[in-house]
Amino acid sequence: MLKLAQKAANAGAEILKEHFGNISNHHIREKNKNDFLTFVDELAERKIIEEIKAVYPDHAILAEERGSDCRNSTYKWIIDPLDGTKNYINGIPLFAISIALEVDKQVELGVVLNPMSGEMFSAEKKLGAYLNCKKIIVSKQKNLKNCLLATGFPFKFKNHLSQYMRCFEEIFNEISGARRMGAAAIDLAYVAAGRFDGFWEWGLKPWDVAAGILLIKEAGGEASDFWGQFNFMENGNIVASNGLIHQNLLKIIQKHFQENQPGDNNNEIKPIQRKGIHKGRT
Repeated sequence: MLKLAQKAANAGAEILKEHFGNISNHHIREKNKNDFLTFVDELAERKIIEEIKAVYPDHAILAEERGSDCRNSTYKWIIDPLDGTKNYINGIPLFAISIALEVDKQVELGVVLNPMSGEMFSAEKKLGAYLNCKKIIVSKQKNLKNCLLATGFPFKFKNHLSQYMRCFEEIFNEISGARRMGAAAIDLAYVAAGRFDGFWEWGLKPWDVAAGILLIKEAGGEASDFWGQFNFMENGNIVASNGLIHQNLLKIIQKHFQENQPGDNNNEIKPIQRKGIHKGRT
């Protein structure tokens, strides 16, 4: 199944590379405010699904553009054919294909591929994380002051921008540096590879994070939502790290977001309860 995910990612990557640099305004649609789509997203997604369905026709699919096929199956493939569409549209060669497989609602494998660099990050549950067949682990940085973190701006929740910026300011004053890459799947893969010490973002979707979170867990890191729960697949709010800085990062984020999360309906704010952090491999 991992080899199939890698094959499907490579097939989608060929489509992305073929059209990169040739996107004009009439190729672009706005799905939601500040959320864009091109025909290339759809072509790549269709190809990825074709590769998977050719081998496993009865498996369920959850994909960014196609949505869910609602198939009753133990197996569900979670697919983002182009994470970083805005980068792609603007000719910035930093975007990714993300493919994960859930078995009985647990993510068992994940692949994140940067088509332009050829870097393929892969993980299987309990078998570690790899970059192009070389094993990767998270960083060993213990102090926030020495950390390089990544984040994503809340472009879908601009009415909460001031809240986010207050949180960003406090974190930024505590760390060595910050980056905004424009593709959450790459951010998470870079945490798994030890390039970033941590990452946080608000309002992501399952296809943005499913593969990347498994990479981090298998590389020895930790992941939670803003409140220390393992509910980021539902609420879309993610904190990922090498594990050593996780609690300190959460303390700052929780100070600014407290007990609230953005909902799916008109950016509604809803309370949630606390649970434990999900820990990765050591």
